[in-house]
Amino acid sequence: MWTSGAIIGLFFASMILIGIHFSRRQKSTERYFAAQRSIPGWAAGISLFATLVSSVTFIAYPAAGYEGKWSLFVPALTGPAVVAVAVLIFVPVYRNVVRISAYEYMEKRFDTPIRVYSMVAFSLNNFAKMGFVLYLVSLTVNAVTGWDIWATLLACGVVTVFYTLIGGVEAVIWTEVVQGILLWAGGFVALAYALLAAPGGPAAVVEAARANGMFDFGPVEFDWARPTLVILLLWGFLEGMQKYAADQTIVQRYIVAPSDREARKGAWLSVGLSVPSGALFTLIGTCLWSYYHLAGEALPAGVTKSEQVFPYFLATKIPPAFSALIIAGMLSAAMSTVASVLNGLSSVFVDDFHRLLRLRRDERWRLWAGKLLVGVFGALSTWIAVLLVRTQETALALWYTVASIVSAGIVGLFVLAFLSPRVNRQGIYFGLGAGVAFTLWATMTMDGAQTFDLGVLSQPVHSYWIGVFANGVVAVVGYLASLFFPRPPEQARRLTFWGCLEASRERPR
Repeated sequence: MWTSGAIIGLFFASMILIGIHFSRRQKSTERYFAAQRSIPGWAAGISLFATLVSSVTFIAYPAAGYEGKWSLFVPALTGPAVVAVAVLIFVPVYRNVVRISAYEYMEKRFDTPIRVYSMVAFSLNNFAKMGFVLYLVSLTVNAVTGWDIWATLLACGVVTVFYTLIGGVEAVIWTEVVQGILLWAGGFVALAYALLAAPGGPAAVVEAARANGMFDFGPVEFDWARPTLVILLLWGFLEGMQKYAADQTIVQRYIVAPSDREARKGAWLSVGLSVPSGALFTLIGTCLWSYYHLAGEALPAGVTKSEQVFPYFLATKIPPAFSALIIAGMLSAAMSTVASVLNGLSSVFVDDFHRLLRLRRDERWRLWAGKLLVGVFGALSTWIAVLLVRTQETALALWYTVASIVSAGIVGLFVLAFLSPRVNRQGIYFGLGAGVAFTLWATMTMDGAQTFDLGVLSQPVHSYWIGVFANGVVAVVGYLASLFFPRPPEQARRLTFWGCLEASRERPR
């Protein structure tokens, strides 16, 4: 216990020291939110990986692997295709058009209301996420170590808010470099113990899993009502596109790089780390099934869910020093996600809402407001985590339902904005209206979770299809409706991917 506490204490102290180191440089919002475009691509890539991986990875992936459901990992396989689109289309446009906020692009491309819609979609999707991540990691650490859940929650929240507030995006990125390394180290230690501690060693573990069909990627055939490979791949691609195209925490990683080449390098490195990490933690769960199967060891009566198996294994089978390393990896996954969202939300409110409300615009005031917002959002996310401990996630489920409706079709919106010079703001209004209406209908009438039973008019397909169809509705309706209105000005074309491509060809070499 003392060994684990000392290691975790050292981890927290190192995060605080990194924040203090970078606090001396934070003299402007350009530095605080964009690091004055000075972060090397490899660091931005590890940071992006750490941002994408959350404490859910340490729980959901091993649980899926333990159940033999590798289908949870399938969406991650679309990562290379998503990044290929991102580095070709989104990276050069963002780096040439926006200063800090991704949603600044929407105002330049269309108008202010569409910028506000994009900001609200980002904010709703990410705000409650911070509280859930803190709650989940505290719950897991409590299961492994027996440490008080309230103390763990507060310590994790306070340390994360502190270094994010004083050190800006530079502190966030460089702590995430450390945290990304710890994520991988913790995963490899856990996998090594699962493989080596089982009777017969690694070969027996893998053979037992294979013989019992534990590497199941789900049904291959096409089926509207089940999460088949087709649905999972489509859903994974759109989910990835929403992150790499429309999420401020990801777009910031493009902007902080010193060149387009470094930004592309970072994006490719992030997917090169994210996809194998998903496989690693799913494999840990499968190996744990083989371990208990081969050892003939029954799990205790208190372990009733697959999500509890990995924490139980850490608590009972791994020595404290190595267990502490894995716990540090869990904390890293949570803190990196929360820190990125805190800085991203603050940048959105300062660079978007602050300007729209026409508040004081001098640099000193904006920097002070940015830091204040990090503190406020951090306190609120910790409070949400406390509520989740008491309410068992009921409120969060409602929040995510509302967020999914409000942010309907966000990928379709960004794809139209970047790729179609003919699309105008009037068409986008029609497209977004249709997308929100479709998502509201599909969410409220889907089979198994109906709020309203409309009989034959109820939504008949699997819930994963809702996002796929919503983006299609926005794209198709938005484009067709635009044809009934005048072409947008030439400036709009220069803000698309094609305009940026033409501009790059015209620049002197």
